[in-house]
Amino acid sequence: MTRSNSTATLRSLTQPIDRVAIVLIVALSLLIGILLLSGNHASARVRDFSWQGKQVGADDTAFTLTFSRPMNHASVESNLRIEPPLAGRVSWAGRRMAYTLNTPAPYGTQFQVKLPNAQDRFASDGKVSMQPFTGLFETHDRAFAYIGVSGEEAGRLVLFNLNQQQHQILTPKDMVVMEFKAYPRGDRLLFAATQRTTQPTALTEQQLYTVTTGIQVESPMQPDAQAAPVKALPSTAPLGTVALVLDNKEYQNLKFDLSADGNVIVVQRVNRANPNDFGPWLVKAGEAPQALKGEPGGDFLITPDSNSLAIAQGQGLAILPLQPNAKPLNFLPKFGMVLSFTKDGSLATMVKFNTDNTRSLFLVGNQGDPKELLRTTGSILSARFDPTKQTLYCLLTELLTGGNVYQEQPYLAAIDLKTAKLRPLVMLPKQRDVQVSLSPDGLALLFDQTTEATRDDDAGGQLRDSTGNAIASSRLWLLPLDPANPAAKIQPESLPLTGLRPLWLP
Repeated sequence: MTRSNSTATLRSLTQPIDRVAIVLIVALSLLIGILLLSGNHASARVRDFSWQGKQVGADDTAFTLTFSRPMNHASVESNLRIEPPLAGRVSWAGRRMAYTLNTPAPYGTQFQVKLPNAQDRFASDGKVSMQPFTGLFETHDRAFAYIGVSGEEAGRLVLFNLNQQQHQILTPKDMVVMEFKAYPRGDRLLFAATQRTTQPTALTEQQLYTVTTGIQVESPMQPDAQAAPVKALPSTAPLGTVALVLDNKEYQNLKFDLSADGNVIVVQRVNRANPNDFGPWLVKAGEAPQALKGEPGGDFLITPDSNSLAIAQGQGLAILPLQPNAKPLNFLPKFGMVLSFTKDGSLATMVKFNTDNTRSLFLVGNQGDPKELLRTTGSILSARFDPTKQTLYCLLTELLTGGNVYQEQPYLAAIDLKTAKLRPLVMLPKQRDVQVSLSPDGLALLFDQTTEATRDDDAGGQLRDSTGNAIASSRLWLLPLDPANPAAKIQPESLPLTGLRPLWLP
């Protein structure tokens, strides 16, 4: 039986189709062996560049290059070129390389990422084995919004694009805008406004609205990275589309703040029928406004995580969860006001009111003791962290005394957060109501310079400063900054715009 089976097998192998199959198997095996011995001759290439064709903002801190093959890390890093240059650091995860910027990319700029020569991990020494790569991306335009003070712009929100030298009026003629905030994408603004009348404008009559800016950017961030804002309009809504967010029928609306994710608004409100009923209210997307019951407070800011509120209460600062009837998370009895946070929430600036009638500016972190940066007899009006958390840009005043004269001289200053050394930047006119805005890339400051109206001009005045004085005119100024050279002398530039409360868009 064994010999018979062997004979049958030999006969089957002599069939033509079997001979062809055997030849093909042998040939393919030889080819596979040759390829394994000689290596893969396909050139490596960049499969994906995460910022290709995107519009990058200050929140976009790193891009990635994904390669088709394992790469020689040193050859990639030594050949990588970014034009104009952007300092950063490299990290690897398999075939993916991440480049993290040291500082935000300057706005209004186009960039090229080039990798002309590089080797994969298995290439021979000195052998270029990668297809040359060039990627393109750009940063957001340098744009800001302000409240106009003259002509058809008076009392209306205006958008100005520095790159295109174009300004557009956003709000209708029948509204007088009092204050506004920008949503994180820059596609809309949240603003408080009253109806235009011949009588002096009352802050207690303002309602909250949103208006679209017409800005649409293709960001590297995932579409769901930021939730839709309160009563958000479709992204295709045309420029200048206004929507009501909060009316003033039963409650007067005062100070307000917008969370970093654009999904929460906190408003200080007063009951029209019962003035003792006042305090912060919470306005969330798709929900009815709710009062944050508890002890009433003063100035407040929403924390960067959009989950808590820092509010002045009694003899200190309370950190409250953004939930009705919630107990405070923390209480800081040493401080009376919070001015600002870093984007990651790791640092904050707070003001202490001392018993000797001076004020102290403190740097407060998640770890370690608070650090006193400044003690002054004047006022500490605002403080903004630069993107690197190394410099604090402040609006301060110096108390001027002489005889019976009591005046405050405002000035802009930069404080080195490591050394606490203060460097004055610009002396400002003797006015208290100045608004300062730091650009997202940390390369420029905007501020306004208002002129109070005379008594005759005041009769029908609609625009007023924080002290209630009517505004006759206001100029906007741009102060370029050079973080790489802090000692450089800088001069403000007058912009050909009449407006107040300038605010850079994200």
